[in-house]
Amino acid sequence: MKIQEKNQIASQVNQEMGALNTGSWTEREKLALACRILFDEGHWRGLAGQITARLSPDATDMLTLGFGVGFDEACVSSLVQVDQRLQPLGRSDMPNPGVRFHAWIYANRPDVHAIVHTHPPACAALSMTGEPLAVAHMDATPLFDDCAFLPEWPGLPIGDEEGQIISQAMGSKHAILLAHHGLLTAGRSIEEACLLAVWMEHAAQMQLSARAMGPIKQIAPELARESRDFLRKPKVLALSFANFARRVLRADGRVLL
Repeated sequence: MKIQEKNQIASQVNQEMGALNTGSWTEREKLALACRILFDEGHWRGLAGQITARLSPDATDMLTLGFGVGFDEACVSSLVQVDQRLQPLGRSDMPNPGVRFHAWIYANRPDVHAIVHTHPPACAALSMTGEPLAVAHMDATPLFDDCAFLPEWPGLPIGDEEGQIISQAMGSKHAILLAHHGLLTAGRSIEEACLLAVWMEHAAQMQLSARAMGPIKQIAPELARESRDFLRKPKVLALSFANFARRVLRADGRVLL
């Protein structure tokens, strides 16, 4: 059997997956589906978590859940529209006050379309150790060289000061581990923000398990970068998100109402 170069195989895969179906959901439907995906993946802690998305690439208004609505209850009709000062627009209800710091990230990052902030168990535990997220397994490579670390907790994130601190610590990266707090992911799409959060929690779980056994050996940078660049391709993200979304819809199709 003739050996092909990896870059030739990757190019062929890119061409062939272009025709694959990734669903046809609206942005509002994707945001509601992302909430349910995150709940299924363990990102629930009452109201200690939020998800937002811009209404358009250059918009300052955000879509999010109404205050008091959990990820497990999310549906299209439970989404609210707010401006950058968190004032409800139209007939929208009050949002979770924690999304104030999302507005700071959007203001500083025109490339960001959606943000996830949660306190899942493994990331919350890792945030208590003073250690940043390690990329030591293939499943963590989507976060290679793209996950910041805030080493000190600035307090309850409902004020503008916390927004400034978190957005500055994040810089140009698309994820951050917040000390004594949890995770935040900022994606160029709803799919990317959601999946980065799922991958980050899985990576933290592996890191905690491995650290209990001994030192962690991180992946070589060039290999981690290669893996990240493939797994973060928009088509791969869309296919991965669609897989999770179909599972949500099999369990409860009312999420799209």
